[in-house]
Amino acid sequence: MSSTPDDLPLLQIGGPTGGASAWGSPQTASGGGCGDACGCGGDEGAYELDPLTCGLDPDLAALLVAAGLDPVQVEDIAHLAVEEDLDQGVDVTTVATVPEDAVATGDFTAREAGTVAGLRIAEAVLSLVCTDEFAVERHVEDGDRVEAGTTLLSVTTRTRDLLTGERSALNILCRLSGIATATRAWADVLEGTKAKVRDTRKTTPGLRALEKFAVRCGGGVNHRMSLSDAALIKDNHVVAAGGIAEAFTAVRAEFPGVPIEVEVDRTDQIPPILAEGADLILLDNFTPEQTREAVELVAGRAILESSGRLTLDNARAYADTGVDFLAVGALTHSSPILDIGLDLREDDGQGPQGAADDAAREDR
Repeated sequence: MSSTPDDLPLLQIGGPTGGASAWGSPQTASGGGCGDACGCGGDEGAYELDPLTCGLDPDLAALLVAAGLDPVQVEDIAHLAVEEDLDQGVDVTTVATVPEDAVATGDFTAREAGTVAGLRIAEAVLSLVCTDEFAVERHVEDGDRVEAGTTLLSVTTRTRDLLTGERSALNILCRLSGIATATRAWADVLEGTKAKVRDTRKTTPGLRALEKFAVRCGGGVNHRMSLSDAALIKDNHVVAAGGIAEAFTAVRAEFPGVPIEVEVDRTDQIPPILAEGADLILLDNFTPEQTREAVELVAGRAILESSGRLTLDNARAYADTGVDFLAVGALTHSSPILDIGLDLREDDGQGPQGAADDAAREDR
């Protein structure tokens, strides 16, 4: 990323760190993520290319794009996560306890029931750490409901690499799966109504795209991704502009093609906003009864979104009023993680290559 100092390039995760790899041996082969399928040709020798021009495995990148994610952004986040863990050093525990040439298969397993999100992102993290080709077996997909004990993903690669990238991959996978699980609980409560649960911009800095992806995996929908996507006129904008109608008119004049959402906290504020042509009205801290009145007043002339006072216990009451969306900031700012762990398989005498062949894993 552009803010990274020149003396600490992102390249150091998978490439040379002053003559030695991050795992204690001379770095002469290609860095993480540069297998046979990579367009950089990194398997021919030392890791020489800037990681932003090298990129992830094309097949993995295509899966990320299909999920609505930017592979370059995912790669940057993966680099940052592993870099933070290594801090320009080595995984001292792993280097001391694991032979350099050891190969193992690790299973990412759900410790509790929930909805999974972030599997391909976890793969991206591992692909940057692993210095050799590795095999992946995908048991479930993002958005799937799983029970405790379900194996989500199996990876065969160098044991040192797998253990070094374990926590970085799990941190993201557990976080996103927790968001997806919480979102799924809301989506289940709203099933059978027209209402959809959707997120806000209350996201972790740098992780918004990933966290909003997790919301989609859980059956929710996304609000705006940034301040430039759409206008949302809130109370402070109203104060600054001198009134709701004045604020609306100013935004429409300055950005005529941008959708405009207006926050109101009283029913009597709705008619003038409708007259101005608001696309969406945010009902802030309305009761279910007040929300029903607003739905009847608007009569389909604008989209209505409820915000504030919302809980899983009262979500259905709000949905039954006919409102279109329930805005729940807690999806991304307060959801607990889903407990997922990585377990190395015991040696079955078959060897990693045989295990990979028998399981028909996808080589990358």
